[in-house]
Amino acid sequence: MLTIFFCKNKKEKASRQPRETPAERILKTLQSDLQLQELPVHIECFDNSNMQGTNPVAACVVFKNAKPAKRDYRHFNIKTVTGPDDFASMEEIVYRRYKRMQDENTPLPQLVIIDGGKGQLSSAMNSIEKLGLLGKMTVVGIAKRLEEIFFPGDSIPLYINKKSESLKLIQQARNEAHRFAITFHRNQRSKNFIQTELSEIPGLGEKTIEKLLRAFKSVPNIKKTPEDEIAKVAGKSISKKIKEFYAAKNQ
Repeated sequence: MLTIFFCKNKKEKASRQPRETPAERILKTLQSDLQLQELPVHIECFDNSNMQGTNPVAACVVFKNAKPAKRDYRHFNIKTVTGPDDFASMEEIVYRRYKRMQDENTPLPQLVIIDGGKGQLSSAMNSIEKLGLLGKMTVVGIAKRLEEIFFPGDSIPLYINKKSESLKLIQQARNEAHRFAITFHRNQRSKNFIQTELSEIPGLGEKTIEKLLRAFKSVPNIKKTPEDEIAKVAGKSISKKIKEFYAAKNQ
């Protein structure tokens, strides 16, 4: 009996699957860690800034495909809140951000990160509910001290492995929102320093006005400060101009 063996000489070409990118890997890990229904290719993160209770502002940074999309960043001057109130400020900016996106029919993010714990997250959710966006995107809060992740209505936080790429992405978004808010806040404070009646005095430039306001804290304080004390900060010529300016206004 003759047995014949057939050998295949041609190698079968394996179907080539596209390689997973680092961004896809990170986003899939984040989706798994937070148990998201969709891959979070569009993430937004909010933070407030109100150093010493002045010039309260806020920022929203945007990440797309796990990378900062700086053209989409937005900053906000707080309009409806008096004094330093992080909760009310967060409620205002989240409402303004997503009301505008609704009005402009702009695609919503899959994930929203609130810099803060349960209080800030609850405030953000008030606005999400008012806008009828419950269930349309996932919203979480991150508390700085222990890097706890909070979900709305759940008092028990989630702890993601400190070495996880997904936690590092959340931290990067949080840190970027903080940086952007702080930068905007400093710019606003500097602008407000310059926008005073001191700018009406001939010979007083922006740097001199800022130096005076840093030293004496306010225009009323400068008005009542003796000329020789002002001279110690800005020189005799400037101190004389200031006193002459206010003397003329009081005539």
